[in-house]
Amino acid sequence: MVIAVIADIIGSRRLDDRASAQRILDETIARVEGDLPLATQRLTPTVGDEQQGVYDRLGDALASLLMLQLALPDGISFRFGLGVGDVRPIASVHGTLSDGPGWYAARDAIETVHTRSLRAMPRMRTWIVGAPGQDEVMAGEIAASNAYLLARDELVGEMSERERRLTYGRLTGSSQAALARDEGVTQPSVSKSLRSAGAAALIEGLAQLRGERA
Repeated sequence: MVIAVIADIIGSRRLDDRASAQRILDETIARVEGDLPLATQRLTPTVGDEQQGVYDRLGDALASLLMLQLALPDGISFRFGLGVGDVRPIASVHGTLSDGPGWYAARDAIETVHTRSLRAMPRMRTWIVGAPGQDEVMAGEIAASNAYLLARDELVGEMSERERRLTYGRLTGSSQAALARDEGVTQPSVSKSLRSAGAAALIEGLAQLRGERA
């Protein structure tokens, strides 16, 4: 069992320069993986607006995708569908393909994000679906993670680009003093920005789901 992830670019047809946006996405994904390498198969473009990736653990996927949300600039964003289940390679004359219930669950998840974000949850970006046959422990973990994700996406969706940069820095271990130097502001200003953005709650929630201490 792994975590299959499908990501698609939000509003890709409205982007002024689709090629430039793809370069930014590629560079940001590489940066996230360089800062915290967690993916078994990092997000890679497939067809059209989609990217696919694989993680061994749900907590790793949640951490990596949060970092990606935080690192992307204003105007470029993903929605994510996570599927918990098996994936398997399938031989083809065009190379090895990946298939299995994990991918079907990820497809269901991203369709859920798309539907709900058009209605009552415009900032919703992430959802998890378990393939059939999950045990009670994993089912409970998925439910708790989805509850966290609903709140997380609201917080991230409200953040300014600077607040996202600062939160990313804290996630990757930078001190407030170092972040202040990078931003050309005071440490108290950084502290105030992080506090008003709810960064500490977001980071602690992720740490709890991963079984760590923030």
